[in-house]
Amino acid sequence: MEGNLILLFLVLFPMVGAIASYLIGRANKEARNYFVAAVAVIEFFVMAYLFVTFKETTAFVWKEFCGRGMYLELDGFRVLNLLVAAFMWMMTTLFSKEYFKNLRNRNRYYLFTLLTLGATVGVFLSADLFTTFIFFEIMSFTSYVWVAHDETEGSMRAAATYLAVGVIGGLVMLMGLFLLYTQAGTLQINELYEACHGIQDKTMLYVAGGCILVGFGAKAGMFPLHIWLPKAYPAAPAPATALLSGILSKTGIYGILVVSAQVFLHDAAWGNMILVFGVITMFLGAFLAVFSIDMKRTLALSSMSQIGFILVGVGMQGLLGHHNALAVRGTLLHMINHSFIKLVLFMIAGVVFLNLGKLDLNSIRGFGRKKLCLMGSFLMAGLGVMGIPLWNGYISKTLLHESIVEYIHLLQEEGTAVVSYQAVEWIFLFTGGLTIAYIIKLFVAIFVEKNDETQEEFDAKKNYMSAASTFAIVGSAVIIPILGFLPTLTQDRIADLGQGFMHGENPAHAVHYFNFENLKGAIISLVIGLVVYFVVVRLLLMKKDEAGRKVYINAWPAWLDLENIVYRPIILVFLPFAFAFVCRVFEKLTDGVIALLGNTVFTPIMAEKQKSKKENEFKANIKSISSEIRGSITYALLMYGIGMVVILYYLLR
Repeated sequence: MEGNLILLFLVLFPMVGAIASYLIGRANKEARNYFVAAVAVIEFFVMAYLFVTFKETTAFVWKEFCGRGMYLELDGFRVLNLLVAAFMWMMTTLFSKEYFKNLRNRNRYYLFTLLTLGATVGVFLSADLFTTFIFFEIMSFTSYVWVAHDETEGSMRAAATYLAVGVIGGLVMLMGLFLLYTQAGTLQINELYEACHGIQDKTMLYVAGGCILVGFGAKAGMFPLHIWLPKAYPAAPAPATALLSGILSKTGIYGILVVSAQVFLHDAAWGNMILVFGVITMFLGAFLAVFSIDMKRTLALSSMSQIGFILVGVGMQGLLGHHNALAVRGTLLHMINHSFIKLVLFMIAGVVFLNLGKLDLNSIRGFGRKKLCLMGSFLMAGLGVMGIPLWNGYISKTLLHESIVEYIHLLQEEGTAVVSYQAVEWIFLFTGGLTIAYIIKLFVAIFVEKNDETQEEFDAKKNYMSAASTFAIVGSAVIIPILGFLPTLTQDRIADLGQGFMHGENPAHAVHYFNFENLKGAIISLVIGLVVYFVVVRLLLMKKDEAGRKVYINAWPAWLDLENIVYRPIILVFLPFAFAFVCRVFEKLTDGVIALLGNTVFTPIMAEKQKSKKENEFKANIKSISSEIRGSITYALLMYGIGMVVILYYLLR
């Protein structure tokens, strides 16, 4: 081992703490709660110390680890993401004490929460993709327990989908890493650009990058690998969902950034591909969120949409080339802004569920009418994700929007057609409007409208959350307007610190966030959002029930589910048939080859050595041997196919 041991400490400390917390919890649950909180707080303060004292990149190497070594590195980009991760773990751990007070399997939850923290830190600190892969897979398996926590039929099905996507994505990613190593000769992140830049024929490099993208894109929730997200987020406990949305999805973005900024830096073809996936993910998530009438599902789909915004920034980096400053800074800042926003929103969803045991908008309607603390916190996060000026999301969305506008101007100067990218800009603004619509829908339902049946009971609830939960929610919500009100003192400095990871540079000119040109995009989205809310939500997505009360309806067809109509039929029906067909073909080919050899090679040669009286005996032996060979090969192929089917069926059943 050599280098800065504090990096290894950041990874191993929560993992060791996880085992200790489990043992403590077997004896004393209250002591366990305090111990877990202490581990999370210590991890945060160590990260805060590293952030405050950060001056230059530091590294740690453990060459004997898993045969290929563990390579960790701390630079400006990593220290920012790790600080946010540690902050989120600390706040959700404080919130978890109240959330889990009447739930079972708390000891298991805390064990896997701290294990996931260590693995997540390992992903962000990783300095080579082999180290990234190891911690990424650990993180996928430990976070699976979050989704399956309630052990209901729905949560187990969601967890199985989550695990299946993670495992299959991880295997495809591993194949991509093998191909990348073959092409580049290294998996060291800092060496990838130099190793790949000189490769003339990039065909296999694109194949490798595509395979790696599958693994990381699955974790990020990128279309079409998003199928687990709308089901896993609602199934997991609220504190875990906040971490899934705010941080674990960013580990997928981290991997995509490694490939995009190191292997395919300034590559327009790669940038266009990421941009297409980003636009679809961005729009589809927001579009489905408008239809949703479940609070956590709406926030889950919102997370998918915001990941799409980030991917748009990643794509624009490749297209803009050396002019990518705005895209780089927008990508980084939206990663961080989204984490704080979803931390607050999912914890508020946890408070609602803790008090009511429900999240359907018709059931929780009016719960927050007289709860000013909860209302104010939701408003801060809601305004942030809506991209309203003076809140944090406006700054990052403005940078992302301006990067699209800048590319359109560059194309116009070159005399190139810009229609497709103008369409991207309008989809970007329209998706911003959809975001405004579904956030208004949530806010009005929970904090403005009255519940005709239980409003008096809701208003009477005074102690609806503990002091620790209040601190976690309000303390997180306060950060959102600070980042938005003081962008040059906060977000610009954050971007300066982290942009080097993506080979970003300071913009050629200062960005005036609040001039009319930049405000215009936010105004257009606001107008679209108000129209969608009052025309679509209030008129089309609400109807009167039997008692004459207007209720929210989910007009999205239940059968229109990508997992049920595409993925499960392919994996559980088509693939078993395909494997069986291939095995049958191999069986017939084997039969034919052995019969041909028996009739053309073995029989004439041996016949010369044997007399006619032994000829029949020899042929019988040949037939027996060929039958054994044929049977063993066929058996092996069939068992392989059956094994694959059983594994996939277990994961997806």
